[in-house]
Amino acid sequence: MSGFTRPAEELSRKAQDYVDLRLDEIKLSAAKGLSISLSKLVGMILILGMATNFVLVLSFGIIILVGELIGSYAWAALGTAALLGIGLWILIRKRDVLFRNTFVPLFVGLFFNKDDDEKE
Repeated sequence: MSGFTRPAEELSRKAQDYVDLRLDEIKLSAAKGLSISLSKLVGMILILGMATNFVLVLSFGIIILVGELIGSYAWAALGTAALLGIGLWILIRKRDVLFRNTFVPLFVGLFFNKDDDEKE
């Protein structure tokens, strides 16, 4: 009887090995996708922080320059705030094009890499 069950035992062992390998591949793929996503997120946060500082310093410079030219720092600050408000309004209106349509394909490409599928 032992010779009769040997192919079934080998098939069971090979099937378990295959499942283990597939699980390892999924774990590695998830780790790769998450690490790339996290690095891009940290990079974007750093860039956003630097851009915020740049806009803040630029705004102060514009307020001082325009305030000296027109003689009123309050009106210069209001004018600068109005320009920043218009820029914010444009960003809000175009957020789908700028952010969603940019990040969705990026994350789909990270987690469903076509190069890995073509190798198999």
